[in-house]
This record gives sequence, structure tokens and C-alpha cells, in this order.
Amino acid sequence: MTNKEENSFTSPVYYDEDANIEAIKNETVAILGYGSQGHAQAQNLADSGIDVIVGLRENSSSRKEAETDGLRVTTPADAAAAADRIVMLIPDTVQPSVYDDIKAGIEGGNTLQFAHGFNIHYRQIEPQENVDVTMVAPKTPGHLLRRTYKRDEGTPGLLAVYQDASNKAHEKALAYAKAIGCTRAGVIETTFREETETDLFGEQAVLCGGVTELVNAGFETLVDAGYSPEMAYFECLNELKLIVDLMYEGGHMEMLNSVSDTAEYGALTRGEEVINRDAMQRILDEVQTGEFAREWVTENQADRSVYNQRRQTAQNHQIEDVGKRLRELFVWDE
Repeated sequence: MTNKEENSFTSPVYYDEDANIEAIKNETVAILGYGSQGHAQAQNLADSGIDVIVGLRENSSSRKEAETDGLRVTTPADAAAAADRIVMLIPDTVQPSVYDDIKAGIEGGNTLQFAHGFNIHYRQIEPQENVDVTMVAPKTPGHLLRRTYKRDEGTPGLLAVYQDASNKAHEKALAYAKAIGCTRAGVIETTFREETETDLFGEQAVLCGGVTELVNAGFETLVDAGYSPEMAYFECLNELKLIVDLMYEGGHMEMLNSVSDTAEYGALTRGEEVINRDAMQRILDEVQTGEFAREWVTENQADRSVYNQRRQTAQNHQIEDVGKRLRELFVWDE
């Protein structure tokens, strides 16, 4: 755990010198899925000298892309049967059915690996006891994982062990993290429970749910008060990127140091008034008890009726129309 004491992290953090790719050099790795993470992890593994098979359904539109990238492609079931490590990089909602299709080919001593803990933590997938179950989760979109790897750089990642049948699960998961480039930046140790529950809460209360509702509420408040939709869009949505970029680069204080004193004073004295911490706690409770997971599983079994209705409502919001027209005024840096 190099530099852990120096950096004073509360969780173990691992770097290149802590990991040995040789621990998985003799493994065949099946990457199931070739989307954002699948394409990046498969190519990084191959460039690190790991034998990779990509598992895709026969009518997958990604088959040609994976083959063009020089990778072997077969069905998920055949890939799993031929592999020592099976990495689930397909959407959470389809993982249980795919697992049912491949589990007959998973042998004792194999590893079942994930990039998100949802299906293991909430027991939608219950692996056999004689396999390792691990998680290696890059904290970045796949294109950045690939881009930084090619520059001999890396992006941070998470590592967790749920089931250690081989007594080598941690060592091998860390080797995998090195093979895709994450140990170059640092790999933080966590658990399936912690990763899943913090991820769901963050998405719902802050990143995807909280932010969009805050933006919409601000936009609606200004428009209802008689201000132009264009001004409301600029002040409540467009400038959000500036603020988030400053926070991303240097935290809250970097942002506060960069805005005007007027903006800073308003933020420090008014911001907390719009946050409902009781509602946040309720959302966390639903994640921790599994209530949200059960709701989401049921929603998918019921043809996503609520999901589709809510998505249509979001798409029809005035802010979408205003934003589409205003964004045409910008020159976007490709």
C-alpha cells in the first residue's frame, strides 16, 4: 500500500509497485460487453499481454468493432467457458439473465468480476462458492481509461473482494487493475456494499437526480417570475459547467476563490436553504435496505412503465427546448 501513510487516506490505496501482472499472465479473460468500459478494458488488457476474449451475442452491433480492434469474439457462453476470469461489463439490468446463460461454463477456481456491485450486493446473482468474486471499477468513462493508458498514464479505480475461494483473489484483482492502467494513478480498496450504496445514493441525491431537479427548479422559479427562459437557462444550467469544473479541479474552495465575493457570500448564506437533508437520508435508507433495488428490479419486469413516463416528462421540459436552441449559438470544441 505505497504512500498510504503519506497521503493519509482512510482506505488502502495501491499503486504500480504494489501489483504484479504476472499473477494473471496465464489467465484467459472474457470481457462480456464492448461498450464504454468493455472496449477500453479489453484493449488495455491485450496491450498488457493478457489473453482476451470478448463475449457478445451473435447479433451484437459491437462484434465488428471488436474484431476490427484485433480481438477474438464469440458468444458470452463460449467466452465464459473458455476463460479463467469472466468480467461482467454489461448493464446491471441484463447481467442476471446473462449469468444464467453462462454459469454452466464457470468452473471452480475461476473468477467472476464486476465493475459495479449491484447484482452481487442485492443478490440478483448468487455465484457458486468455489469461485472468486471481485470488483475492479475504474472511476472514469471508458474512453478516458483507454486514452490515458495509451499515454502511459492512468485513472483511479476501486477494488473489492466479495468471495475469496482461491486465497489469491485480492492479488489477482490488483494485477488486473494494473493491466488496465488504474494502479498508475491509485486503486482504492472498498467493499461491494460500500461501492454499491454510495454509488446509488450519489447518482440519485446529487449527480443525476439532485442536480437536474435543482437546475429545473431554479429555471422554473425564474421563468415563473417573468424572466426570459434564455436568461434562466444561462444562469441555472449553462454556467453550471464552469462551477463544476472548478470544483473538480480544486474542490469547493477552488470554486469559491474563483467566483466574485458577492457570489461567494450568497453561496455561503443561502445555499443550504435549498437542500432537504431529511429527504437525502430517506433516499440513503431506501438504498441501504434494498427498497430501491427491489423497486428497480420490479420496474424492469413491468416493461419500465414509470421509467418511460418520467423520461418522457423530462424530455418535454421547456429547458430542453430552450437549451437546444441556445446551444446552436456555441462553437463546440471537438
